Amino acid sequence: MNPTRPAARLESAGGVVYREGPGGTEVLLCGRTSQSLWALPKGMPEVGETREQTALREVSEETGLEAVIREYICDIEYWFFLTGGERCHKTVYYYLMTHTGGDISRHDSEFDDVQWFPALDALGTMTHQNEVRVVEKGLSMVAGQT
Repeated sequence: MNPTRPAARLESAGGVVYREGPGGTEVLLCGRTSQSLWALPKGMPEVGETREQTALREVSEETGLEAVIREYICDIEYWFFLTGGERCHKTVYYYLMTHTGGDISRHDSEFDDVQWFPALDALGTMTHQNEVRVVEKGLSMVAGQT
């Protein structure tokens, strides 16, 4: 690590995909068994993509579902180190989404599992507290729409 070298600035986009299930609002989470991880779908932009396009593509790839954006929720920022020791500052932009088709059995190999969780269960299952706050804000937006 070189302390005089500026941190790399990275950007991602993703979504809080929700639906109304038999017991109320449900949220879609992506899991990795080896890391005991449950998180929101998100990823890095491809060349020329807008944040919204990135979020929709990443949700589709990582979950197997097609979705539409309802509205922007918020962004989160965090710092981390790459394997080689490079310091990174990342901003992730999240959008509230509903699914329009697809099948979670068609998710890509980045995650071992993709599941719908009742909203409160999702909040208690998620690994990262900054993402929990994103889902809480998204759910309050859903409640305001009804």
